[in-house]
Amino acid sequence: MVSVQTIIHAPIEKVWSLWTLPEHIMKWNNASLDWHTPYVENNLETGSKFKFTMGLKDGSDSFDFEGIYTKIEVFSLIEYKLLDNRTANVHFEIEGEKVKLTETFEPTTIESAGMEEQFCSAIIQNFKNYVENFKQ
Repeated sequence: MVSVQTIIHAPIEKVWSLWTLPEHIMKWNNASLDWHTPYVENNLETGSKFKFTMGLKDGSDSFDFEGIYTKIEVFSLIEYKLLDNRTANVHFEIEGEKVKLTETFEPTTIESAGMEEQFCSAIIQNFKNYVENFKQ
């Protein structure tokens, strides 16, 4: 299992909302400036599907990140299973005026676990920056 973590200086309601709403996912869900997420389908209910299309902005590469939610605990936990049967979870822990976000997942057999950890860490950092700079 690979695990990445960050501390976000924002209330849980804001963190949860920006993590789960498609219009926000499209803005932070990338590991570098040359990638983007042009399509997001996200039905945040146990047993429901999600699908994020991630790709290079020049159109030379893209992939779908999709699966089924297996457990949802609002403001606390999101568990899911990807189409290739790998499992993952995202924990949200309230620490005063901050939220500790921890994402744990099974790496693919295609890329090295270290490479996947770097990719996921970059996305989590992007999310942290997005939340902390988002003005409602």
